[in-house]
Amino acid sequence: MIKAQNIRKSFGELEVLKGVDLYVEKGEVVSIVGPSGVGKTTLLQIIGTLDKPNSGEISVDGIDVRKLSADKLSVFRNKHIGFIFQFHQLLPEFTALENVMIPALIAKTDAKKATQKAKELLDYMQLSDRLTHKPSELSGGEKQRVAVARALINNPSLILADEPSGSLDSQNKEDLHKLLFELRNEFGLTEVIVTHDVELANLCDRTIEMMDGKIIGN
Repeated sequence: MIKAQNIRKSFGELEVLKGVDLYVEKGEVVSIVGPSGVGKTTLLQIIGTLDKPNSGEISVDGIDVRKLSADKLSVFRNKHIGFIFQFHQLLPEFTALENVMIPALIAKTDAKKATQKAKELLDYMQLSDRLTHKPSELSGGEKQRVAVARALINNPSLILADEPSGSLDSQNKEDLHKLLFELRNEFGLTEVIVTHDVELANLCDRTIEMMDGKIIGN
């Protein structure tokens, strides 16, 4: 599913990733752990094609993403990868239903079909009574479940999550952890999760440890 070899990334004089090799099999749920500032989020962004490495090779779902044009890369990302962020990244002016629909509309899915799929996902997330609520009217746990539904709308093969439970209270955190593994079983997803949460890391199939821009254990 993911093959990254000798990935290097610098920001000016600061080398953040120093020759990272990473392999993730289809259907795995893998956590990436390590202190703040070691390059975890940068690696996740490169896997997700939100950023490019200075050097190295990377393929996602069998596609060499470094060879794609900017337009084709955007299409690939939209269709194949779902993102879950710590602070939800929902658009405040849109309802829960509209937020979930956005990636589908970007993919030029028929609006009627996008609406139906979004409703089904929100029902799966037990949010069928929150369709017309805007983010300011939702709890933290509800906002994160809307974000998860949004990540699933285009039937991705890969979910990338950056501290997905970092802003949640203990009960919502536990619920989200369970949900992440239900999604793997229900939709056959591969998941890569950056986290400081030891409990979540321990639930994963494999934990990859980073230090000083390198992988030191997996």
